[in-house]
Amino acid sequence: METLPEGRETAVSIKLEIYSDTICPWCYVGFARLREALAARPDLDVRVDWLPFELNPDLPPEGEDRKAYMLRRFGDVDRFAAGQRQLQQLGAALGIDFQFERVTRAPNTRRSHALIRWAGEQGGAALQMAVKERVLRAHFTEGRDLADPQVLADVAAASGLDRDAALRALDEPDRRAAIEGLEAQAQAWGISGVPTFIFERRYAFSGAQPLEVFLGAFDRVLAERGGAARSA
Repeated sequence: METLPEGRETAVSIKLEIYSDTICPWCYVGFARLREALAARPDLDVRVDWLPFELNPDLPPEGEDRKAYMLRRFGDVDRFAAGQRQLQQLGAALGIDFQFERVTRAPNTRRSHALIRWAGEQGGAALQMAVKERVLRAHFTEGRDLADPQVLADVAAASGLDRDAALRALDEPDRRAAIEGLEAQAQAWGISGVPTFIFERRYAFSGAQPLEVFLGAFDRVLAERGGAARSA
């Protein structure tokens, strides 16, 4: 058993559920900012659970050409160029290498969510977080097609998971039903945008908020419990 340094108390546990989609760039930014917040509060045991939210649930399982999708949905691709440049600058400061020009497909993300849920079942929150990050990187940096089961199997194998077992998990009926149930829960809670961070099912905020917002949410949970919230 690890001996804690003198004066250090056992970590306080906080449950954090996060609805996000794997093709949402602001969800990737939110992921990076959460990682900063976790590093800033090593005294906390934040138990993160990544929940599914499909921005485009009606896309066919094989996805769609991204340019055709953008034209069909938004009518103008060029107007997003400025926003993408902003995201690239913001991402660089957070260690994210956004390579939007490599993204040629608009994928159906159901299977990527299945992989992330399965990873959590196999190895807990730490493994789920690692797989989540690899899925995001595969899409936004490497330009890989998240609708392709082989791409997701590559992610699983890179994370130390069994490739064949991962492929089977992607389309298991019970897991698909569980994902649909979690998405129905989001709808019942009035969640319409991602990322959405839910602390102890008591406090929530949406968007890739700055570090101070995460730290404030942690302290709010601790204060309600009567814990000693550390001042910033």
